[in-house]
Amino acid sequence: MPLSADEPGAPCWLSLAARDLGAAEEFYGAVLGWTFRHGPLGRGFSVGARDGVPVAGIGEVAVRMGVPVAWTAYFAVADADAAVARIRERGGTVGVGPVAFPPRGRAALATDLEGAAFGVWEGRVSSRWRIGEQHAPAWLELHTRNAFDAALFYGGVLDWVDGAEDAPHRFEVAYEDEQVVLRRRGDAVARLNSGPVEAASPQPQLRPRWLVHFRVPDLEGAKSAVLAHGGRLVPEADHGWPAPPGRRTTVRDPQGGLFTLDEWAED
Repeated sequence: MPLSADEPGAPCWLSLAARDLGAAEEFYGAVLGWTFRHGPLGRGFSVGARDGVPVAGIGEVAVRMGVPVAWTAYFAVADADAAVARIRERGGTVGVGPVAFPPRGRAALATDLEGAAFGVWEGRVSSRWRIGEQHAPAWLELHTRNAFDAALFYGGVLDWVDGAEDAPHRFEVAYEDEQVVLRRRGDAVARLNSGPVEAASPQPQLRPRWLVHFRVPDLEGAKSAVLAHGGRLVPEADHGWPAPPGRRTTVRDPQGGLFTLDEWAED
């Protein structure tokens, strides 16, 4: 059974802070085949969809909010105030919020112990939104100095494992192939990796971060679209992280947003 985005602790949304919404829509439409519609937050925001299913949001907010162009992963929580308190109790930093987005919910932006940015969301999400392995259009990977410490932090903040036998939102957290893997109903929804990171590096790809992986049926075609529409490929030597098995490549969009393309045969 696929992971439901409204389960507490689950990844529930992806959002890109962009400088130019129209340019971002053109790029991601060409590379990932998304179509766009304006969401409830106004004309400065849009929702990208694949085959009619919402995948991620894009907001023209980077300049106004003084933040870098970057992808942010959000995790569902039952109570944003309580989640923010847990983040602070465990040594994380809350940068924004909780902020209300009527009538849908409330959000906060934070960084973990190593400085990787993430968000928490209390409220409604698309019932068709999915993340993880198998048929989901995207999955998440944390690059951090110590994956075990990171798992303790996020597990405490997001209640991944609370010990209650009847807990409907319990996740499996396991150490597999030198990674901490978060699973729900057997499917991996996020992977936490230990490795060389530099919190103060001028290069975003070398900092602790949640990296968003988007699946494409034709990696070579997607790479060509990246280059044709002003993006660039990030060589493995430049992001300081060993390439995992499979056909994938990390890229940067024309405005600086970093993400990874994974080849995945849709059949």
